[in-house]
Amino acid sequence: MADKIYYPNPEIVKRSHCSSMEQYREMHRKSIEDPVKFWSEIAKQFYWETPAIEDKYFTYNFNVDKGDVFIKWMEGATTNISFNLLDKAVKSGHGDKIAFYWEGNDPEDYSRLTYKKLLEETCRFANVLKSKGITKGDRVVIYMPNILEQPIAMLACTRIGAVHSVVFAGYSSDSLAERILDSKAKVLITADGVWRGEKLLLLKNICDEALEKVKKQDYQIECCIVVSHLRRLNNPQGRMNGVNGTSNGDTELTNVSWDNDRDVWWHDEMEDAEPSCYPVWLAAEDPLFILYTSGSTGKPKGLLHTTAGYMIFAATTFKYVFDYHPGDVYFCTADIGWITGHTYVVYGPLGCGATSVLFEGVPFYPDKDRFWKIVDKYKVTQFYTAPTAIRSLMKFNDDYVTRNSLSTLKVLGSVGEPINTEAWLWYYNIVGHGKCSISDTFFQTETGGHVITPLPGCTPMKPGSATFPFFGVLPELLDEDGHIVEGEGEGYLVFRQPWPGMMRTLYGNHKRFQSAYFERFKGYYCTGDGAKRDADGYLWVTGRIDDMLNVSGHLMSTAEVENVLAEHSSVAEAAVVSKKHTVKGECLYCFITPSDGKTFDEKLQIELKKRVRERIGAFAQPDVIQHAPALPKTRSGKIMRRMLRKIAAGEEDVGDTTTLADETVIKLLLELRPKV
Repeated sequence: MADKIYYPNPEIVKRSHCSSMEQYREMHRKSIEDPVKFWSEIAKQFYWETPAIEDKYFTYNFNVDKGDVFIKWMEGATTNISFNLLDKAVKSGHGDKIAFYWEGNDPEDYSRLTYKKLLEETCRFANVLKSKGITKGDRVVIYMPNILEQPIAMLACTRIGAVHSVVFAGYSSDSLAERILDSKAKVLITADGVWRGEKLLLLKNICDEALEKVKKQDYQIECCIVVSHLRRLNNPQGRMNGVNGTSNGDTELTNVSWDNDRDVWWHDEMEDAEPSCYPVWLAAEDPLFILYTSGSTGKPKGLLHTTAGYMIFAATTFKYVFDYHPGDVYFCTADIGWITGHTYVVYGPLGCGATSVLFEGVPFYPDKDRFWKIVDKYKVTQFYTAPTAIRSLMKFNDDYVTRNSLSTLKVLGSVGEPINTEAWLWYYNIVGHGKCSISDTFFQTETGGHVITPLPGCTPMKPGSATFPFFGVLPELLDEDGHIVEGEGEGYLVFRQPWPGMMRTLYGNHKRFQSAYFERFKGYYCTGDGAKRDADGYLWVTGRIDDMLNVSGHLMSTAEVENVLAEHSSVAEAAVVSKKHTVKGECLYCFITPSDGKTFDEKLQIELKKRVRERIGAFAQPDVIQHAPALPKTRSGKIMRRMLRKIAAGEEDVGDTTTLADETVIKLLLELRPKV
């Protein structure tokens, strides 16, 4: 089934921005052969206070042997992102168009924000930041749930040239403190708390702990601005326009500690702030934001993205990959704290004048069809989520999906990791009714936006394949010695030249930037991922090189094995890690979550071992298959495989578990671990 090709629905082809493979190939060829002409044409859609210098439009060096690595686009140009995303929409008569529908944790808690109101609120908060002494280049850390104040805070930073660093509001106080210290932030923006399902997180208290830790390092932020999110019903001044309620809004639960010299309420500050703020014109390569990777070991990496290139790449990938047209309604389930949220909840959609759904809750609350109810409620046309979320929802009766119409859907997106065949087919047939294109996107925090992806109106789809490179992206597969793998084959996924939206450096540590991404293969950006190319030229991302196994000299990806395991009708989800083996070097240790109503027993284990043996080879047969009623996942749905490796090795200390959606999973998996 994985080799079967699924062609785009003719109705989607008809309206598509890119409606044939011939058109795609021609556009891709132009973007590689003459990137300056290609991107300068796209850049005309945006406002530039001053234009780029023609002979300095695009310069770079990827080869560390030839000097420092650098990437520069549109030198000489000045612009402002908030002006391009908001003022332009209002000036062109779209001020009353909905920018965001906000859907809270409780279905009764919802709101909306027009482009005009978003511009006013952004300007107000930009003036608040200015009143706190924030100027161009200052860093502002944002630790918030998916509420409307978050994009407002981000856009307010861009309005005045401040550099925002969003920290996912699930990270521990240690992680938050580390990021505040590394970025030397002056202001912290947070909320009193948030409900995730039936679980209350008091974010302000976590911030207070972090700021105490920061103080011990002889550093202090100047101001902490707090959104009164949990008390909106009881505090009219704190309510966004149109909010109809607050999830579990019990004031008894919202008591937060307070430092009168440092802490201020968002609504108090916004009350008298002016709703207009002249934008600061920024150079093309001025910093836009820092986004830290979590890093399983060592200090997190603060990836720095810059202004102009990121802006045009975010908007262009959004337009083509989701085939967005005026009148569409787009819904991305990602938390804004991740790159998916930055590019495909905030900057990309707003850069195309889109209407989006911003979702605060979880897919299983108050019932397992929350996503599908939202799709029908707002008549969503493009839906974007992670394979882990899809697999989790597959476990339940299909009735949770089919009792909803979902008739407005045109494009389904997948992000975060390679999607296995079974999940792809379920997504395509059950959610998409066999008529939607699936955009199986590959990108990283480092790349800023999609780099390998199908386009809905032109790309014939193969379940599990990210297919072909986006415009301006030139991938190669390299072997261990750095030789190019031609045609069909497998190797390290690298890129030969930059595109506008890729990162420029690691904040404050360019040396680490070069060694992490450019030392391994001179002249290439190394993604750290493996990939294979099939006979038709399709690219299949196989996962992190760290997730490769070497069993008795046979190199294979964990994703390949997971795909085979997950195809079994009794398996809802599978995660595979390596475990040290005295003879083979490494062996496969598999965690299996059974489908709803199915039993994990010896019979299933035998069937799964046989399946892997038959589909991949005897060398790939798992040594251990463990029952996993649930897997350790972050709140964004990412499986924490480094924790699974520790469990496989019998180690009880798996490291920081505060980012997990459910920390009790670790104890459960350790208890169920077979005595091997």
